[in-house]
Amino acid sequence: MRTISAKELVKEMKLGWNLGNTMDSVNDRIDKTMEPAAWETAWGNPVTSKALIEKIIDEGFNVIRYPVSWRNHLGEAPDYTIDTKWMDRVQELVDWAYHKGAFVILNIHHEGWHDPYYDNLTPASEQLKKVWQQIAERFEAYDEHLIFEGMNEPRKRGTPVEWTGGDEEGRAVVNALNKVFVETVRGTGGNNAIRSLMIPGYAANCTVGIRHLEIPKGDNHIIASVHAYEPTDFALTVEGRALWNRDTKVIDQLVVDLQDLFLSKGVPVIIGECGAMHKKDEGNEASRAEWAEYFFGKTKSIGVPCVWWDNGYVEGRGELFGLIDRRTLEWNFPLLLEGIRKGLQ
Repeated sequence: MRTISAKELVKEMKLGWNLGNTMDSVNDRIDKTMEPAAWETAWGNPVTSKALIEKIIDEGFNVIRYPVSWRNHLGEAPDYTIDTKWMDRVQELVDWAYHKGAFVILNIHHEGWHDPYYDNLTPASEQLKKVWQQIAERFEAYDEHLIFEGMNEPRKRGTPVEWTGGDEEGRAVVNALNKVFVETVRGTGGNNAIRSLMIPGYAANCTVGIRHLEIPKGDNHIIASVHAYEPTDFALTVEGRALWNRDTKVIDQLVVDLQDLFLSKGVPVIIGECGAMHKKDEGNEASRAEWAEYFFGKTKSIGVPCVWWDNGYVEGRGELFGLIDRRTLEWNFPLLLEGIRKGLQ
């Protein structure tokens, strides 16, 4: 375990990829005793193969983010014991990337039970402690290539402020839970005492939320976690525009904000989710490629690595972010991939 700071560690990261809509599948209305493979494929993706992870890394992605939901795999309070089979499968996936020399980001995703309300802070804190204590202890021996991310997009779900940057209560509780996460992992000792940890602002929001993220003082192994699908109507909105039209304003502002809020203060940033979704309109792939070259180029210019959100989907009416066919291991959009690479040159 090298003793380098998170700031120095992030400099070694080039390009990342998310195994989305896979280990993060959830369903509170079905049998929790299902085997890991049944959960892994519940949202339509195939069982993840070692060949897929190795393909991604061999193509130049040196960061693999594993979104993992734990809530369907926990025992009862107060221990919240994680199902052994589930933990073993998560570790297998981590190992495939880790032993290839890639950086691995492991998080908790789609949990729900940590919604940021004052009256939920105590129970959420207790559960967060138990879950992260188990994860941290399982992976304590792993070196600095493994990074823990405390929460994914913590927010007041189903409310008017869900995606708008939150309110005072929501932002305060997210900061409090981030503190619980950091203290819990640090308390397990060993390599976890200096492991790099990612913490988000409210909803990992890249406009309002980032302005209220509190970074623990005296810990130089903390990374700000931000998600950015900008401009939203092109990159994320299903019914939004298909062409980017060189709309750089919000991307330029994001870069300025990250520089001012974090980088200038010595706090590194990882954009843990980003992308521009596939739309079947003519010219969309070429437009996405142009967008990618600009987006990845701008973030690289300030030393912020990005992790493409790949949910495996290229068909249907939802969010289509599939970068690679997980069955054939062929790239779905070679022109888009070329745009990403051009941005990183």
